[in-house]
Amino acid sequence: MDIKVLGPGCPKCHQTEKIVKEALSEAGVEASVEKVTDVMKIAEYGVFGTPAVVVDGTVKSVGKIPSKEDVVSWLS
Repeated sequence: MDIKVLGPGCPKCHQTEKIVKEALSEAGVEASVEKVTDVMKIAEYGVFGTPAVVVDGTVKSVGKIPSKEDVVSWLS
């Protein structure tokens, strides 16, 4: 599983990355988590609001900090 957290490095982006990692740990799921800060790469996903989360190439969340429950639901 490949998860990308898209954002320029703002506090909300850091919080999103933390929640994603906590959800992975609690769910016992192995995944790579990559922080994408390059604006052009973020735009390639069609995302114009951050933070955003992409799971296996599918955009799951844009412009808000997802809840841990949301992240866990994306892992199954």
